[in-house]
Amino acid sequence: MERHVRIVCCHYRLTTENRGKGGPVEITAAMVRELREKTNAGMMDCKKALQETGADMEKAVDLLRQKGLATAMKRAGKEASEGLVHSYIHAGGRLGVLVEVNCETDFSARSEDFQEFVKNLAMHIAAANPLGIQREDVPEEEVRREREIYLSQARETGKPENILEKIVDGKMRKFYEESVLLEQAYVKDPDITIQDYLNELTAKIGEKIIVRRFTRYQLGA
Repeated sequence: MERHVRIVCCHYRLTTENRGKGGPVEITAAMVRELREKTNAGMMDCKKALQETGADMEKAVDLLRQKGLATAMKRAGKEASEGLVHSYIHAGGRLGVLVEVNCETDFSARSEDFQEFVKNLAMHIAAANPLGIQREDVPEEEVRREREIYLSQARETGKPENILEKIVDGKMRKFYEESVLLEQAYVKDPDITIQDYLNELTAKIGEKIIVRRFTRYQLGA
């Protein structure tokens, strides 16, 4: 029995020494703490994510955010009655935005991440001037007018009717990307959309988040 124990212990020591050389990777308390600071996830969740990703910090962050987003999406039926109403006045007082963003708890509404999102969203709205939060919010008259313009332009190319519709659909997708808040490229990081930014926050705090409404005021407009 004693010899067997010695063999097992020796095997464990060799496995530990070979970590980082193609074997199991040691998960340290410092790594768990760093991941927790990045994601606000629980310690056990952080440790498990590091184990699943071979201690790759970036992949572990992505994994926790994906899991957090999936969990939050399951809460889609939950009521989001807390949140913030934030006002932003552009320099000179010629442009202002009032926006309401909702979440599930007052605790999340008071968090630094949530408040930063709402402030950044207000500034984005001031700069990007969206027509609505999602496609359904864009006035039908505006959509119809854009389609007619694009169809008229497409007909000038002399291409077949079935091709014209595809051209118009492509231009309408571009129109929505430029005009709908959730589909717009985020002005502070054009590589992501506002929906992407919202998803990141949703995954991080694990709650349902809704951009409820906004109003953009421009002097003389």
